[in-house]
Amino acid sequence: MSDPLVTLLMGIAVTAALLAIFWPESGLLARWRRGRSVSARVRREDALKHLHRGEMHGKQPTTESLAGALHISTNEAADLLQDLEALELVDLSGGELRLTKLGQQSALHIMRAHRLWERYLADRTGYSALEWHELAEEREHSITPQQADELAAQLGYPTHDPHGDPIPDEQGQWTPHGGMPLMNAPQDKPLMIVHIEDEPEAVYAQILAEELHPGMEVRLIEVSPRRVRFWAGGDEHILAPIVSANISVRPMPAVQATADGERLSQLPVGEKAEVLEITSGVRGSERRRLLDLGLLPGTVVTAELASPQGDPKAYRIRDALIALREEQAERIAIRRLESVG
Repeated sequence: MSDPLVTLLMGIAVTAALLAIFWPESGLLARWRRGRSVSARVRREDALKHLHRGEMHGKQPTTESLAGALHISTNEAADLLQDLEALELVDLSGGELRLTKLGQQSALHIMRAHRLWERYLADRTGYSALEWHELAEEREHSITPQQADELAAQLGYPTHDPHGDPIPDEQGQWTPHGGMPLMNAPQDKPLMIVHIEDEPEAVYAQILAEELHPGMEVRLIEVSPRRVRFWAGGDEHILAPIVSANISVRPMPAVQATADGERLSQLPVGEKAEVLEITSGVRGSERRRLLDLGLLPGTVVTAELASPQGDPKAYRIRDALIALREEQAERIAIRRLESVG
């Protein structure tokens, strides 16, 4: 005859295990179902992005291209397309894949959320450029249209992401970057980088290693089947044609507008200014350091004193005194305020 206490404890343990699995809101089964539902939604949204990207670039998407983009089998891709058709997001009639109006709206929202989040990561955080895409991929599926509107307002309604891709507005309208491949641009003319394709990652990493970014002035020197040679950022760069194909440029505007035309390096000792932005050329650990020092948009900075050689210069930020070299201060856009004292 078994011990009643052991029997009771075993009953409690079994009950607890069953509750942990089948509890309606927080049980393992409920969480598994929610996770499966989220995964299905993410896959549908990724499919819509692929179809919309094909339409934007004039390429007819296929079941095979969808399978390749999402790393699934063609059978899974076919089932996914049927799900999208049942949800009235895709029209499969006529032997072609076409987004419906509702499908286009859904795809534009995901694309807008992704590019706004990349803009946020580039401008407001210290994440490296290689991290932006993956982090935005994770975040894009959880941003509501209202949150996207709020993020756009917070960022000042940017028209392009940090790679130069257009960001649709709340009506789904956008401004193309208007660039041409670097190798097709006129030689020995002032050009500006307007877009850098971030896929494939291996090619993008090579471009980042050259410290190239949208907004940078370049001058094309030579194009051959083996190399593309150009000047940018005060240095000569040589890239393979397949790499340079990911860089788009257009003629340099007559005047390049900056946030306010002034940099922190120009602030005289004894005067103060409001930080407008850290310029887009500052990335990764360097941007993170400036942010950690408190150089955020809206922060008031006072030029306190300069070294005998004039560089570096000491600035007061929120009761703390920091030293910045001229090349660092040159990358901080400001709006000058009234004189101190």
